[in-house]
Amino acid sequence: MAPSGRAAKSSKKRKRPVDVPAPESEMEKGKEDKVEEKQKRKKGRGAGILTDKLFSDLPISDLTARAISEMNYTHLTEIQAKSIPHLMSQSDVMGAAKTGSGKTLAFLIPAVELLYRLGFSPSNGTGVIVICPTRELAIQTHDVAKKLMKYHSQTLGCVTGGTNMKPDVEQLAKGINLLVATPGRLLDHLQNTKNFKRQGKEILFQLGCACLIIDEADRILEKNFEEGMKQIFKRLPWDRQTVLFSATQTQEVKEFAKLGQGKDRKLIHVEVDETMATVEGLEQGYCVVSSEKREEEKKIMVFFSSCNSVKFHTQHLNALKIECCEIHGQIKQQKRNSTLSSFCGADKGILLCTNVAARGLDIPGVDYVVQYDPPDEPKDYIHRVGRTARGDKGEGRALFFLLPEELKLLIYLKAANISMKEYELSKKDEQELQPYLENIVHGNYFLKQSATEAYKSYILAYNSHSLKDIFDIHQLDLKKVAASFGFRDPPKVYLGLDSSASKHRNKKKVHGSKRHGIGPSNPYGRNGGSRRFARF
Repeated sequence: MAPSGRAAKSSKKRKRPVDVPAPESEMEKGKEDKVEEKQKRKKGRGAGILTDKLFSDLPISDLTARAISEMNYTHLTEIQAKSIPHLMSQSDVMGAAKTGSGKTLAFLIPAVELLYRLGFSPSNGTGVIVICPTRELAIQTHDVAKKLMKYHSQTLGCVTGGTNMKPDVEQLAKGINLLVATPGRLLDHLQNTKNFKRQGKEILFQLGCACLIIDEADRILEKNFEEGMKQIFKRLPWDRQTVLFSATQTQEVKEFAKLGQGKDRKLIHVEVDETMATVEGLEQGYCVVSSEKREEEKKIMVFFSSCNSVKFHTQHLNALKIECCEIHGQIKQQKRNSTLSSFCGADKGILLCTNVAARGLDIPGVDYVVQYDPPDEPKDYIHRVGRTARGDKGEGRALFFLLPEELKLLIYLKAANISMKEYELSKKDEQELQPYLENIVHGNYFLKQSATEAYKSYILAYNSHSLKDIFDIHQLDLKKVAASFGFRDPPKVYLGLDSSASKHRNKKKVHGSKRHGIGPSNPYGRNGGSRRFARF
């Protein structure tokens, strides 16, 4: 992998306002200066996502306020300022906010306060359920809730798929007041775990559930959990509070919100300014590189299109004595959790991943998000770059590589309010680097096998791209693609694709014949009398 181009980072120190006596004639100018200074302070905190509203002004318990203070939060983000008042009054809310805007705290603070006000205890069972589409997001949401509930007596738990159900059952038997769960595991417990079906004496709710929160609702629909969610809705009381949050809003999400809402309850829509699709503190750019040219102490995430590509590049970098870690769908859940935890706690490092890490995960301090393989859609781009410039720091850089024939993708991104500038890669030592990388691959049998699988997966992923007018498999220079995986010549792999399509796409069809040459004048195909039979 060749070093990527980086833009120079610039920062300006914020000047503190100085109070000086002003003549009465300058009162007008003084007011204007205060407004301007207020805007500067707002811009300086969190790159524009923070407001001038304080957590200390919220009507919340001292226990919650103390926990928030220890989490070093002072000002509310826009989505928090707009949604928390409605949620505190137990209204049904559908929140739309870009990733990294603070929506997790937006729904957790009212949830914790609800349990506190109702006086929930373990004997009352579950009062709030938070549903997350992935195990990683559920674990991170649980971790945030744990900090928020530090001084509360209410109980907290997390149940996700891919783990043994026995510990879950034991937790639920003791009583979990705030439960974070993935859809499949939650439905399993609702259907089969008797101790979960508990009704509190003081609380007039079946199961004790007063509030259902669905995070990343659009992702839940994308993963085809809709039928399972319908079953969950049926098993929860209709007079509950229902909350949905999502980074993107579609008609399907809106219909899904209505489906999960109780009767005779009004749904309040809360949105933030979406004139920019990504947060203001994110500097974005792209590099145009040919396939064979793709390869300081920073915290970097690199996205690939397939698990095999992640595995190969991890092994390749390790062979170059560059330490990095990996997350993808073929890694066991326990290993993914430990890797994610280590990367979150690190000040520097490289994480190679697939889209499994693109949504919802709050990974602090990411300096660069590099998209080695371009996203399938603009919304995927937004979710990927949302791993940097998060929270009140609000600074980061996003970079993605494009082949020259893929530049049309920029039109789609611009239509989604994503603007960026082009960075040029340094050409120094390019001619020396490629042979060096090829020697490493060819000198290691296992690395060569990994490169072959990655090469195959890359082409298959490219062929499955939804934007066929941009990502045309027949326009790929396979020799250069192979070079990017350390091959001098494309390896022989079976792809199951029509390899003749590229060769013949520009040729005019002969009347009465087809690409394979079979027609009235030649019933056996191009090879004349040598018959070919298909096996079915």
